[in-house]
Amino acid sequence: MIKLDYHPDRVARSLRTQKTHSIGLIISDISNPFFSVLVRGAEDAAAEQGYSVIIANTDEDLEKERLYVNVLRQRRIDGLLIAPTGQLDEDLEFLTSSRIPFVFVDRRIEGVAASAFLSDNIEGAFGATRHLIEHGHARIGIILGLHGVSSSEERYLGYQRALRESRIAADPQLVVRGDLRIPGGVRACNELLDLPSPPTAIFSLNNLTAIGVLCAIKEHGLRYPDDVSVISFDSPWWMERVLSPSLTYVRQDPYEIGRQAMRRLIEELESHASEGLEKTTNLVRIPTELVLGESVRGLGDEARSQRASRLDVSASSEA
Repeated sequence: MIKLDYHPDRVARSLRTQKTHSIGLIISDISNPFFSVLVRGAEDAAAEQGYSVIIANTDEDLEKERLYVNVLRQRRIDGLLIAPTGQLDEDLEFLTSSRIPFVFVDRRIEGVAASAFLSDNIEGAFGATRHLIEHGHARIGIILGLHGVSSSEERYLGYQRALRESRIAADPQLVVRGDLRIPGGVRACNELLDLPSPPTAIFSLNNLTAIGVLCAIKEHGLRYPDDVSVISFDSPWWMERVLSPSLTYVRQDPYEIGRQAMRRLIEELESHASEGLEKTTNLVRIPTELVLGESVRGLGDEARSQRASRLDVSASSEA
């Protein structure tokens, strides 16, 4: 018997079955450690069910998002996981009209009928802000992400709720926006530190922004937590090991987000192949955990006086 070097033709098989067993995964930036781990969870879940994954990065650009949806549609993917750029509802009409089954990961678009798997952003941000308040902080700066990104907006709601429940008046000057990347974190933190009355604590709403915050604090000749406390929503795994003082942050579970979202999408794909089954949508919030590091200092009278002294020295040197 002659052994043939046979490889199945996946294109021919897909024409027969009308399925390619490939799934698209559109995220904002795989260089962000959060999304790297999310992709790992999604890929593992897909492989368990015999699916392959095609990954694309939008860089928070709506036009790139539209482009990749069309490219993936031409590749005849069976379904799509997507972390949307966060634009208005009508900007996703191109996706819903494509008839590709899809599930949101990390973010969602309000009003779009699709399942979504997210961190529990509101509760996580509420707990982080409350932790700062319990340590005596009332002037808490917050660095948001881009307009319309649901994860950022939900975390802002948690921040606002913590202030409101503690009867702390919100100061619009303490709310600035970054671009969810390190340079944006530097610029946003500079804006806060250059205020006539700067915040005593800064809450960064993602991990890369937090790195920018720490860079800006150093560039101002200040130290955390002595001069300004810092707390972050998420942190790259390596920061826990190399940062000193260690960072207090809200831990997410991106692997579980990616894994559960992919499993849900595959369930939808399998049920879609069966007639008579109505589509149901799920909004799943994965719990977060506040990890206590050394980047938050209690703001007692002694701490206030030491901080004021250092800020005066910093201002004098810049002049």
